[in-house]
This record gives sequence, C-alpha cells and structure tokens, in this order.
Amino acid sequence: MHDLMAAFGLLLAIEGICFAAFPSAVKKAAADMAAAPVDMMRLVGITAAAVGVGLVWLMRNHVW
Repeated sequence: MHDLMAAFGLLLAIEGICFAAFPSAVKKAAADMAAAPVDMMRLVGITAAAVGVGLVWLMRNHVW
C-alpha cells in the first residue's frame, strides 16, 4: 500500500507540474483525446498499463 500511495503522489506531482508549466498544451492534449476514437484510446490505455506493470516488475525483481 505504501508503494501505491508513493506512486499516486508521484503521478499528482508530475501532472501538477505539467498543468502549471504547459497549460495550453495540456488543454490541447485533452481536446485531442476527447476527439480520438474509443478503440485507439483503449489500445493506448492497455499498452500504457502493460508497460507500467512491466516497468514495476523489472524494477522490483532486478537490482541494478
């Protein structure tokens, strides 16, 4: 649970920085996402989730 809260905090920090530093670009990206086809959004979401799970697994199981 500790790692989940840390990840959520990092997500909020990164999003907050993006909103503060590039508000126009964030608005354009949100409008582009709203106009995107549902199937493309689903594919991007599944891909991002798979990459995220893979990255967490890699970091947890391999010490560099």
